[in-house]
Order: sequence, then C-alpha cells, then structure tokens
Amino acid sequence: MPQLSPHLKTVPGSGIRRIFEIALNLEGVTFLAVGEPDMPIAPHIAEAAKRAWDDDDTNYTANAGIPALRHAFADRFAAVHGAALDPERVWVTVGGTQALHQAVGLVLGPGDEVLVPDPGYTTFSMSPRMLSAVPVPYALRPEAAFLPEIERLEQLITPRTRALIVNSPSNPLGTVVDEALARELLAFAERHDLWVISDEVYEQLTWGGPHVSLTALDTAAGGGRVLGVFSLSKTYAMTGIRIGFLITPRGIDHELRTVQEAMIACVSVPDQRAGVAALAGDQSAVEAARTHYRGNLEAATALLDERGIRYREPDGAFYLWIDVSHASGGDVAAWAERFLREQLVAVAPGSAFGAAGEGWIRVCAAASRADLLHGLSLLPAP
Repeated sequence: MPQLSPHLKTVPGSGIRRIFEIALNLEGVTFLAVGEPDMPIAPHIAEAAKRAWDDDDTNYTANAGIPALRHAFADRFAAVHGAALDPERVWVTVGGTQALHQAVGLVLGPGDEVLVPDPGYTTFSMSPRMLSAVPVPYALRPEAAFLPEIERLEQLITPRTRALIVNSPSNPLGTVVDEALARELLAFAERHDLWVISDEVYEQLTWGGPHVSLTALDTAAGGGRVLGVFSLSKTYAMTGIRIGFLITPRGIDHELRTVQEAMIACVSVPDQRAGVAALAGDQSAVEAARTHYRGNLEAATALLDERGIRYREPDGAFYLWIDVSHASGGDVAAWAERFLREQLVAVAPGSAFGAAGEGWIRVCAAASRADLLHGLSLLPAP
C-alpha cells in the first residue's frame, strides 16, 4: 500500500487513551483517568437539542456558527470577565480540541516552534506535530509551584519561535495563573512578537482566587495577540456534544472562513442550539457541579493526607496531581498499566503530559465520590 505521510511518525500517542482503551476491555474498572464529569446534562440543554432535531433544524450554518450562539458566548464572556467581546471574533468549533488545533494551524508553519507547558495537555504537542511544526516544552517545576517561569521561557526563544501556549486552569496540574503572572506572560510574548494560545477550557472551575483570562486582558488592551480556546464540555457536562470556541483577533475573518470550511464547514445545529441554552439559560446546574467537584476534591485530599501521599493542592479544574514516584520505579506509564490490571483502577500516568510528569499521576475528581475514594484508597502509600 502507499506510505502514510512521514510527519505522522513524529506525533506522540496519548498515554491517557492507552490506559482508557485497556480499561474498556476489563471488567469492574474504576475510571479515574479521563476528564469526564459524572454530572448529568441540565434538562433545558438537552431539550434545546431535541427541539432542533424535532423541528428539522439540521441544515448548514455559517462557518463561524449561528449568531445566537456567538452572541451568547460574547455576553457570557463580558459578564464573567468584564471585557466587551465582539461576537464577530467568536468562532464555534467542534469542542476545545478543534479550537486548539485551529489556533495552532493559523499561526504555525512547518518547522516553526511553539512553547508548550510540560506537564501539559497531550494535544499541545500533538497538534503542532500534525502540522510539521515543533513543540518545545517549558518545564513547570514543583519548586516554582508548577507555574511558568519567565526567565526559563526566555532561554527557549529561537528565531523559529512563533507562539506560546498557556493553560490556566491547568490540565493536568490544577494550577491557576494570577493577574501579575498573566501580564508578565503577555509582556514576554510582546517582547518576542509571539502569538499566545490561551487554553481556558476550565475557566469556570477555580477553587481559590478567580480565573484570570489572558483573552480578556488582551481584549481590554485592544491587542491582537491572543487566540482564546474555550469549551462547554467541562462546565456544562457536555463532553460528547462537542461545542467549543476560538476567540480570534479582528481582521482575519477571510482566512478563518477558509480554514473552517476546509476542516469542518460548520458545527452540528442541534449541538449549537444546546450551546445557546447552556450559555443563556439557567446556570444552577453549573453551581451544583462546582459544589460537587469541590466536595470531591476536599474528600480526596483528606484521604491522601491521611495516607501520607504527596499531591499538589488544586486551585482549579477537577484533577489531582499525585506523586507516586515512591512506587513507580522511574516508569510511571508502566506502573499505571500494572496498577490498572492488578487493582482495576484507571489513572493517567504523568508522563503522558510530558517528561516533567514522570513519577506523577493525574486522577479525575469528577467521578462519583465513592469511585474516587475507592481508587485513591488502593494507591500505594510511601
């Protein structure tokens, strides 16, 4: 048969998906590896999608999405972040994943470099490789509270550096960038004339201070440097409905219309109607989910403290970043697979998020509390 494109060999596989797919073939597994909320979708969201199907509201839309959804996102963004957002800058995507890939494709060419967090979400490195670009990891170190360090970012700049990816709240770490650091990161990008791709998918899930949106800071300053990645998946328990948003600078509508047409044409109309209902409708389910996740995290960290297992206290998102280096023997991916097969508990190996994640695991605290505490009770204590 003909050969596949050579650049595919450079795309790293997902260590999270490997664990997940093994788990699917086992009986009685406790799933803590994938970021899947266990809360049900709010009835008014499901009803909006059902109504679209019943009304045969199933035709093509504009590449950017239906106006009602773009306006609903802009209104919610302004209410939450205090920055007026032109709905024309809002592009509806197939989840945050497509928004991220679209952003990367807009600013990177073959051989261009993008600075990506390590540990960081797997697609931060996968998407650039899919485009023959080069992800350059910047380490998020425990001694720096797992936050970006400007002086270390400076050392990674080359003539090929074109963009910086920032993820706050962080998946997998649960870190949140405060306003001072956010402004430092934007100033760093300006010094080196970099694009900033800001993944803010977990913006509504913070547990200490508020979420600081780099997209909003850039918008308020009248800039055009930040591409914002957002999603309804985690906030509204809509992971399979696949509604995301890419917030872009003004003046690139023609290019965006072209690349959106080439990639997806448009997002499913019933899904978009569900998105309008989520953003513009009753928000009580969001608060109920926040209370549930917060309670899970408190119960989980209490158990880890009791067992003497080291972890990072999360400031946002619904993950626990847990140190198992005392048991993993320098290969946490192999350890996680053994742990799955022996204890029937699926956790994500930290090395799936980058080399700096060796010795750690990510546990999703959005599972049922019983499953979460059961899985953590089986982790080996030091």
